[in-house]
Amino acid sequence: MAFKQAWTATCSSKSRNPSMLIPSEKSFLIRPITFQGPCKSSNIHLQLSGSIVAPEDPKEWRGCENVSWIYFTGVFGLFINGSGTINGNGQRWWKIPSGIRVNGTCTKPTAVHFNYCNGLQLSGIKLVNSSRNHISLTYSKGVTISNIHISAPKYSRNTDGIDISNSSQLHIQDSTIQTGDDCIAINTGCVDIHISGISCGPGHGISVGSLGPDNTYAYVDNVYVTNCNLVGTQNGVRIKTWQGGSGYARSIHFEDIHLKNVENPIIIDQNYCNGDHSCQPQESAVKVSYITYKNIHGSTSSKAAINLNCSNSTACTNIDMENINITPVVSGQKIFAICNNAKGKASSTSPPVPCLDKY
Repeated sequence: MAFKQAWTATCSSKSRNPSMLIPSEKSFLIRPITFQGPCKSSNIHLQLSGSIVAPEDPKEWRGCENVSWIYFTGVFGLFINGSGTINGNGQRWWKIPSGIRVNGTCTKPTAVHFNYCNGLQLSGIKLVNSSRNHISLTYSKGVTISNIHISAPKYSRNTDGIDISNSSQLHIQDSTIQTGDDCIAINTGCVDIHISGISCGPGHGISVGSLGPDNTYAYVDNVYVTNCNLVGTQNGVRIKTWQGGSGYARSIHFEDIHLKNVENPIIIDQNYCNGDHSCQPQESAVKVSYITYKNIHGSTSSKAAINLNCSNSTACTNIDMENINITPVVSGQKIFAICNNAKGKASSTSPPVPCLDKY
């Protein structure tokens, strides 16, 4: 109730720059809460100096209708910063399969969800041990996330660092993300996404997708991933789509990427199917085109350093690979590239990519 009352006072304030302070050297235990907009001011400041902690036992959770623990919706011009921590206490949740409800209402909740939060700025804070995604961002425009630290163990399932969908004009930069799933996942409806200066690992890498599950239409356009370091991740830079989907993923650029002991450094997987589904071959596919890989260097623990596994029915086109140098972690091990229905060009690549058909 203290948080709700403080938010109501801040959001309804007629001040030009109202501020809500979560004080340092204090830790606050809160159950699921919604910070509802719109607010009277278009510049709302929330300073997180202390810690926010979720209940440890999933049975203590109530009010999970938004599948989120901390839910901001309809708040424009929100600025969150500080040196504080958001602790999702997700250890017990990780043992519960996805989709299973606790107390009849709660499935694994996202730690912090921003919905319709145009102009959001988020910086400086730490997020740890979410039960699911640490940050979800939906239907938001003009967002900047910088200098944050996200961490959860390698074995924590579905703990994406930052999960984005239906959003545009985003900048995610200069941050460290260590999780048990994607460091950053760019899902359908995302346009003009700029990611730079990210340190990722452990985790599943930086991913576009998954796109097109359950025969749905999906689109992603104009994505730039630059100057990022991936260490000990399951994947490096990845595009993943489901069979049966439709739409497109285009103008996606991976540049100046450094890899260290990465299992699948460069991968397009148009036959993506996670363990919860039984996937049958289908004709339709999300169209993947105008994909650039440039200045990607480092080491891999896999033999297949480059895997362009495109749809049998819909080729990946206009793939451009330049200045790629990937070496094996195990000295002397032979590494190679694999292609399926991939068209484009490659120059100065190691391993070579002779399987890439010219377009």
